[in-house]
Amino acid sequence: MPRVIRYEIAADDPDMMAQFYGGLFGWEFQKVGDQDYWVINSGEGPGIDGAMIRRIEGGPGVINTLDVPSVDDFCQGVAEMGGQVLLAKTAIPGVGFFAYCQDPEGNTFGVMELNAG
Repeated sequence: MPRVIRYEIAADDPDMMAQFYGGLFGWEFQKVGDQDYWVINSGEGPGIDGAMIRRIEGGPGVINTLDVPSVDDFCQGVAEMGGQVLLAKTAIPGVGFFAYCQDPEGNTFGVMELNAG
């Protein structure tokens, strides 16, 4: 059964948001290369780590991503169940594949197929 493995927080001002969440919760942020993507380390114990992305105009504020065995199969299921695929299957080198989808009421979520090795 797919489970949430990551969250992404959208930010207009990533530096300010990193200071906010870092100061409030003690989270640590690390920018990934030259992309507008920051990995969030939220500490030890139960829970999941996340990421921060630069907000896309009109985009959602938070996206939860689920671990799935096949991005292709789940994207097909999204369409069959009345949702839509917003961003088709995309490779993340060394990690796997992901896609962004939307349920029939407009909620955005991600699906991720992790590499088996």
